[in-house]
Amino acid sequence: MTLTQLNAFVLVARLGSVRAAAVALGVSESAVSQAITALRQDLGDQLITRSQAGMTLTPGGTRLLGTASQIVVLGAEAHAAVRAAQGAPEQLRVVATSTFAEFVAGPLLEAFRRRFAGAVEITTGVAAAGELGVLIANRLADFAFGPGVTGEHELPIVSEPIFKYRLVVVGPGETPGPGGSTGHARPRGPARQWRWLVDPSGTDPGSETARLLRRLGVADGDIGVFQSQTAALAAAADGAGVALAIEHLVSHQLRRGGLSLIDLPGFPVEECWYATLLERERRSTAASALRRFLGTPEAMQVMRSPAAGVPPSRFKPPVYVTIWS
Repeated sequence: MTLTQLNAFVLVARLGSVRAAAVALGVSESAVSQAITALRQDLGDQLITRSQAGMTLTPGGTRLLGTASQIVVLGAEAHAAVRAAQGAPEQLRVVATSTFAEFVAGPLLEAFRRRFAGAVEITTGVAAAGELGVLIANRLADFAFGPGVTGEHELPIVSEPIFKYRLVVVGPGETPGPGGSTGHARPRGPARQWRWLVDPSGTDPGSETARLLRRLGVADGDIGVFQSQTAALAAAADGAGVALAIEHLVSHQLRRGGLSLIDLPGFPVEECWYATLLERERRSTAASALRRFLGTPEAMQVMRSPAAGVPPSRFKPPVYVTIWS
């Protein structure tokens, strides 16, 4: 039995698939499968079985999960202790859902870096909403931004609201009308039959976007997935369909007429970004400092108006660690 095998088992059990565990660990699916197979042979138990309903833990697997999670955490703490003894910068691994990562994470973390007095090595990643708590609890990330994470599996984490925003529906901007007047192009028919343009969060069942599309009854065939929210909004501006957007992040496009608000019952929808991290006594110094920074006027301003960007020397594209990347 090895730490690698236990880590693979915990992630498969928590995330529900070999593929998701492989992406989170940055290894191949076959490597995860081999680790699970070796663990099964060593313990003489199947641990995880597959059925039409998904993966299910055996009684032995259920008992192993708690112990294995503790061992994985101790392994991560041992790694951090050795780094500290060597004088290496403290690591701060941040994950976020796709829209936050695309628009806000870079400027926000750059502002935090300027304020944080200690040496810190910040890396960023993109994760599905359902993965945030698992990545934090298993020490694969130190800080997560996105929807709130519930207390499922009794994970030693907390989710705290940090910023309220509104989701709106947008479509093409002003178009020429009769006599030179202008108007807003509006899709015809019920909303469930419109063409909806989304970023990768649209394929994440736990995201706000996916929940709203399910509420509207939109079929998969009427959803177009783009590599980024910017691309989805550009397609909406060109008349390819409508998009869900965070109101304050598209305010300049609305003012300039590149996009227009689409009236739809139930919108705007009030939502909130949450910070998810370990419980106070378990979190790192850098994670605690970032949580405190989020309560400052500077952080609020960056989340409200992140368009200033970051210096080229500081720019690092996020690493995708999601089941849909």
